[in-house]
Amino acid sequence: MRAVFFGTPAIAVPSLEALRDVAEVVGVICQPDRPQGRGLRLQEPPVKQRALELGLEVYQPTKVKTGELERWITQRQPDVALVIAYGRILPLGVLAAPRLGCLNLHASLLPQLRGAAPIQWALIRGDSETGISLMQMDEGCDTGPVFLYERLAIDPLENAGALTERLGTLAAHVTRTYVPEVVSGRLRAIPQLHSRATHAPLITSQLCHLDFKKSPLEVTNLVRGLAPRPGAFTLVAGKRFKILACSPVMLVEPFAPGAVVVRGRDQVLIGCGDGGAVEVRLGQFEGRAALGPADLIQGRGVATGMKCE
Repeated sequence: MRAVFFGTPAIAVPSLEALRDVAEVVGVICQPDRPQGRGLRLQEPPVKQRALELGLEVYQPTKVKTGELERWITQRQPDVALVIAYGRILPLGVLAAPRLGCLNLHASLLPQLRGAAPIQWALIRGDSETGISLMQMDEGCDTGPVFLYERLAIDPLENAGALTERLGTLAAHVTRTYVPEVVSGRLRAIPQLHSRATHAPLITSQLCHLDFKKSPLEVTNLVRGLAPRPGAFTLVAGKRFKILACSPVMLVEPFAPGAVVVRGRDQVLIGCGDGGAVEVRLGQFEGRAALGPADLIQGRGVATGMKCE
């Protein structure tokens, strides 16, 4: 079969490699290079880097609704397009350009967590399971019928970075095993139960600001869902402090939400609601390296009596 591939970040790279194993990949579409880092140098997205290594043609449209992308795809006469984490909503003309339309590898068990950030929200919600849905794309946001689900248990200690990597590997398995089945007609898609849909909107700066009036588990899940990037943060003595890893703790003698208590040489606690606290495992002051609790106490002066705001 002939296929085009849509994807941009690192999670999509294993699926590109898997698609190349089972199809003739006649084109790869990803978002344009973006300035990154302190020097704001243009950086190629991971999918582009890997596609060029594999000798594949790459197209990076700045806009998707002008008709140029549709024509580009049509010229290559693909049987199907496979989309994972491309990062833009595709218009109807693009969706219809391949002979069998566009398939999407969505990182949730649809109709749960439709939207831009399903991995992060699965952790923020405290879900114990997620997975990959292979679906036929339509004009809606993750509303098309689903061919199959591959489920994945969530480790209670893993963060979004680790879960993203595992889901990328699972998506590649789905690509290699089931995309040929869809193209051959051996798999049929089933409509979603739209009444059971939940949503996973974009992560905002406001969401990243920790509220220690919430329970220790809620705070911990938010930290997990936002680590390693963009990171959940609070303000300590006017300085932004990211918490990149923590765990919930119940206290015999509770202290105020947001209050910092240091115990011994290597334990940093921050009070939360419900009479509990979180124990900071990894923290980072703005412009500094991420540090464990012992180094936060000794090197950065974290001390009892400080307040997180």
